[in-house]
Amino acid sequence: MPFTKLQFRPGINRETTSYTNEGGWFDMDKVRFRFGYPEKIGGWIKQSSSFFLGSCRALHPWVALDQSNFLGVGTNLKYYISNGGAYNDITPLRSTTAAGDVTFSASANTLSSNITSVDTTISLTSASGFPSSGLIKIGSEEITYTGVSGNSLTGCSRGVNATTAAAHTSGDNVLCATIIVSDTAHGAKVNDFVTFSGATDLYSASGNISADILNQEYEIVSIVDDDNYLIETREVRTIQQITVSGGTDPTYVFANANDTLSGGSSTVGAYQINVGLDNAFFGNGWGISFWGRGTWGSGAPSGAIEENMRIWTHDNFGEDLIINVKDAGIYYWDRSASSLTYNRAVSISSLTGSNAAPTIAKQVLVSDIDRHVIAFGCDSESNPGVQDPLLIRFSDQENILEWAANVNTTAGDLRIGSGSEIVTAIETRQQILVFTDVSLHAMQYLGPPFTFGINSISENITIAGPLAATSVEDNVFWMGSNEFYVYGGAVQRIPCSVRDYVFSDFNTTQKAKVYASTNTAFSEVTWFYPSANSSENNRYVTYNYQQKIWYYGSLNRTAWLDRGVVDDPIGASTDNALYLHEVGTDDGSTAPESAISAYIESSQMDLGEGDQFAFLSRMIPDITFRSSTADAPTVTMTLQTRNFPGANYSNTNSGSVVKTASVPVEQFTDQIFVRLRGRSFSFKIASSDLGVQWRLGSPRVDVRPDGRR
Repeated sequence: MPFTKLQFRPGINRETTSYTNEGGWFDMDKVRFRFGYPEKIGGWIKQSSSFFLGSCRALHPWVALDQSNFLGVGTNLKYYISNGGAYNDITPLRSTTAAGDVTFSASANTLSSNITSVDTTISLTSASGFPSSGLIKIGSEEITYTGVSGNSLTGCSRGVNATTAAAHTSGDNVLCATIIVSDTAHGAKVNDFVTFSGATDLYSASGNISADILNQEYEIVSIVDDDNYLIETREVRTIQQITVSGGTDPTYVFANANDTLSGGSSTVGAYQINVGLDNAFFGNGWGISFWGRGTWGSGAPSGAIEENMRIWTHDNFGEDLIINVKDAGIYYWDRSASSLTYNRAVSISSLTGSNAAPTIAKQVLVSDIDRHVIAFGCDSESNPGVQDPLLIRFSDQENILEWAANVNTTAGDLRIGSGSEIVTAIETRQQILVFTDVSLHAMQYLGPPFTFGINSISENITIAGPLAATSVEDNVFWMGSNEFYVYGGAVQRIPCSVRDYVFSDFNTTQKAKVYASTNTAFSEVTWFYPSANSSENNRYVTYNYQQKIWYYGSLNRTAWLDRGVVDDPIGASTDNALYLHEVGTDDGSTAPESAISAYIESSQMDLGEGDQFAFLSRMIPDITFRSSTADAPTVTMTLQTRNFPGANYSNTNSGSVVKTASVPVEQFTDQIFVRLRGRSFSFKIASSDLGVQWRLGSPRVDVRPDGRR
């Protein structure tokens, strides 16, 4: 009987039906193409055992003059510098109080109020004096609550510190771990971080809240009003040690009746810059923005708004680092001053000798060719503090401090004339591409007296968000609204065979999270994006610019860094960890490692015009398991038949024929015998075992025309 070679066009096509796409691939996950043939992607392992706080959306590597390797990690809560796997917090401070401006009050939380019943609502003999939300203790059980109604604590959630719900006797006492911090016009919001120093014990004798417990970094759990907020006191432990994912649960300390003092007159509070959002918000009224943004009773914004989620940009100035919070401040981290202590980054406008530096911007970068620091969408020299979303300013050459435009400097500014705001800027080898919400511009170094010039390249283009563009040499790829683009001298739409698949299942409200990345070892540009039912990136779509093909899969990555300064690509995950990619064969997000489930499935094939039935009796595999670590690596090859394009695949019998045949294939499997009959058939290969790496060749199938019986 004749063998038919199963050779399929590389790439995935979801723009037509499976039946129409005969000879191509139709569905896949965690598979790429190399030289036109599919193979399972490489595995990933955790970079270190440490974790960061918040969602990472910015990664930046560099090497210092002493050859130390650093990695900047920006999240919605903090900014870290990683060195040797540890995350060193350099988040800038927005203010530091004078001694004595901060006081503590635990007296309202040392209540011995008796419970009368316990459920999701805890009824008390009196709830007077309890904070509006917090953490309570009944016996050995710790419970959070979110509200107070009459003499009841509502919205109770059991199980803090992995304790279990216990039976309680009416009359048991209730204590609070939440204490009130008073600081006039504190300017803080929920989840902000503050570090206290100089505080003394809250007791004269036999209390629980000591100076050591107070004098550490805390995350603010609730805002009472403009002058008061709440923290939950715990044993001495760094914020890094109590991260949500992989960290150690805090051991809370509950005040007693003797904790009645205020912390003394020397307490200082050092407030980090306000934390940012982890999601974008659109609209107005109830539910817009985050809980606790304003004080109790304050109205929601009346106009339609888009709350910007926290995005950092960063670049090197020599071995030092310049960082910017989108639509907020620009900061500087001095490597020489921070080599041992990792001092916090400081505002560039606060540096000695700083002149006319911008105080707010959408993005910063350092021009590699001419060494100017450039701020995009910033405030002007003549109107500091007022952001112009289309203004570009640049410092004096080789000088981070001098921003005044005059005859003695090369500092200056440019303003884009189209669009409503600058979205992002991407540096290539020859120029800087500047995206607005509706146009693309090229910014080039001209030299004195103009320094920089800017030209319009294209109008009426779109871009998904600030992170949706990336460069490969002199080409820039980006995702727009329902389109993909490339610029390599001219703007072109990239023909996309999975366009409808991607954009028909896409959460447009979170499009700012789209992250463009490169994996140059495989000639890939990948966009991580959120599907329609997800608020976080959980899928990816890849364009192989060498083979000019598309493929896709599922993976939750919020940021990405290609190999270069680092040996392997790095991806940031939603579990507060960084992963080294293309390492091994498995998923290292669990301990022990778990297998990666990968598959690829072809479209339907038929004989002639589909008017004949085909009988499949044998298949000869063609596969290599190179780089596998399993003792006996195995994949599953499946042949599936259909009688009509719209029919479901079936495992039911028709006479003596089985409509689906799935067979394990090992390295030395010679041939597979099957008995399948149908008008059309498809081929699928899948793996879900540890240590398996595979690359498919051109299997052969013994197929001949046949009747229904």
